Amino acid sequence: MNLSGKVDQDDIVRARNVLLASGRRTPREEVDAYRVLAQVSPVSYLPRLVKALQRLSYDTSAGERHAACLALREEAVAAARAIDPAEPARGDLLYEALDSCQRELYTLGRRAEGLAMRAEMLAIGRAQAELSRDPAVKGLRDWAAGLSEEGRCAEAADALTEWVAAILPDGPGSGGLAWSLLEWIAALDDAGRSGEALAAFETLVSMQAVEAANDRGPMACHLYSLIGYAQMLDTCGRGEQAAAVRQEALALLTGLAATGERKSWSGYQASYWAVLLSFSGADSERPTSGGPRPPSGATPMQWSPDAKRRYFDSRIALRERVDTLAPRATEDPDLHLAELVRLHRVLTVRSAVYWEHRTHLFADRVRPLFDDGVSLARRLSQHHPADGTPTLAKILIDRSTFHTAAGEFGPALDDFCQALSYLGEAD
Repeated sequence: MNLSGKVDQDDIVRARNVLLASGRRTPREEVDAYRVLAQVSPVSYLPRLVKALQRLSYDTSAGERHAACLALREEAVAAARAIDPAEPARGDLLYEALDSCQRELYTLGRRAEGLAMRAEMLAIGRAQAELSRDPAVKGLRDWAAGLSEEGRCAEAADALTEWVAAILPDGPGSGGLAWSLLEWIAALDDAGRSGEALAAFETLVSMQAVEAANDRGPMACHLYSLIGYAQMLDTCGRGEQAAAVRQEALALLTGLAATGERKSWSGYQASYWAVLLSFSGADSERPTSGGPRPPSGATPMQWSPDAKRRYFDSRIALRERVDTLAPRATEDPDLHLAELVRLHRVLTVRSAVYWEHRTHLFADRVRPLFDDGVSLARRLSQHHPADGTPTLAKILIDRSTFHTAAGEFGPALDDFCQALSYLGEAD
């Protein structure tokens, strides 16, 4: 940002009159005034210009981003960088400006530039943490999510390991620790560090058990954690331990079916379910090229806009592939039925995450998908019991967790008991 040019005195007077005039100023008038005055008195007006540019970049009257959104946010970053480094508020202002700008860059698919801004945000966070001696470095989670989307799994796992180590001693607190643990577990798993991922999952399960027992957290979240932990144990070849964890889940679900939750919660447990469902559904997905994958274990709010768009838009092609494959699976189940079941599960998981993220009425939107998934898995189990029966158990557990998220604890228990019988784990 160039602050060296001469400013016309009439422009200065007009800018001050705009700011001093009674009545409501438009965001555009405010920005124009601060642009002029920031050249005269940068100490006083650069910070105000930064905030005004950010406000203008989102046209609240129209309910959408400004047509020049990126240019305005880049100008805000330039203005924040021009603030005197000795100014105490500079770090926070620059961080906020970078945050707004990187989101727009990701929206436009300019991922490398967006990630570079996240790196700069992290550098600001580290500098602030060093001064405050706070081990929780601002920007680490966003940086880890960006790395994960680019497939830099080992670096993402390292970043989240640092983040969790900083916040774990403070305990669950407002509930943020559980979400960070989910991200950490998924990042460790993506990086191939399965032993560490299982240990982290055990930490999450133990914490959720204590929270639920003391009525500080939903029993449902403890249940989802147990089920997710058992699935990871199975994947790692620890079937006996997984079966024991599922028995814990059965006892908990039996209690929920009898009494429901002991107290009312805000409803965030459905979001928690959706995250764990998408994580557990990852083994049904095959690597794809041509775009980023959302970071496992993170809520859609933390996904970059283009990764979110690609993930959710894929439901259209998945629906078409499922519909195309269905008659072929009927004609030749040996060749097509297993793939149909797999693809349908991917479609179900993505649809569940999509609708849960958008409406509390998500259950009606996705119920038919869960029911159809169970029906397809039953066909596979009857046609090819060796492979189909474990798949049926998995999809029944998926539907059991769906019923739980919808508050339907009786049907959830029925599905879970059926799944255990197919796994040979029923009493």
